[in-house]
Amino acid sequence: MILSKRLSLIASFVPAGSSVCDVGTDHGHLPVILYKSGKCRSICATDIRKKPLENARKNLEAADIKGVELYLADGLDGITREQADTVIIAGIGGEVISGIIDRAPLLRDDTVTLILQATTSVGRLRDYLAQEGFVVVSERAVEENGKLYSVMKAHFCGIPYPIDSLRRAVGLVLPDYEEGRAYIEKQYTVIKKRADELALTGKNTALCKESLNTASKIEKMLSGEKRYGV
Repeated sequence: MILSKRLSLIASFVPAGSSVCDVGTDHGHLPVILYKSGKCRSICATDIRKKPLENARKNLEAADIKGVELYLADGLDGITREQADTVIIAGIGGEVISGIIDRAPLLRDDTVTLILQATTSVGRLRDYLAQEGFVVVSERAVEENGKLYSVMKAHFCGIPYPIDSLRRAVGLVLPDYEEGRAYIEKQYTVIKKRADELALTGKNTALCKESLNTASKIEKMLSGEKRYGV
């Protein structure tokens, strides 16, 4: 198995001694990495489809790994707090991740750590977490196969909080390392292009102004000025 920078970063966010559930495990590569790290007390994994789960089983057997429990399940259905104090949901869209969290009472426990990595709709995921009272405590960007992703660690606090457009765009990612700067620059390019297109059409002036304001905040962040907003 080729070592994945993305999965390695996700694994690095897992607290030592955790009982981990990898949701949507697909080929089971993350449980392999976690097992070999020796940092987890126990590991289980779920997938909604039989074929990926069978692939995961084969990969675990090929790596001579025993003791990782695999479950055919939709998200965290059937998983208990005793099985998981750390839940990983990675490699799927932000809206799907939000839906999995929404259906999982297990995660409304402030002692459960959430590790999330969305492939799309990351801003919407950040909005959802804030609105539902999940506080993001750390976040880091990573590049893999020419694509940039962010990995975030969060837990339930029960208190919804507001986030501004800058936080929605870049989260807690900082420009003080190469991949972090590249991630923020990418968000700037997307937002500035949207603002320019809206300005040309003369439509949705409110969104145009918000996009220009966000682009300006990102420029200041990249230039080294103090971050604005939360």
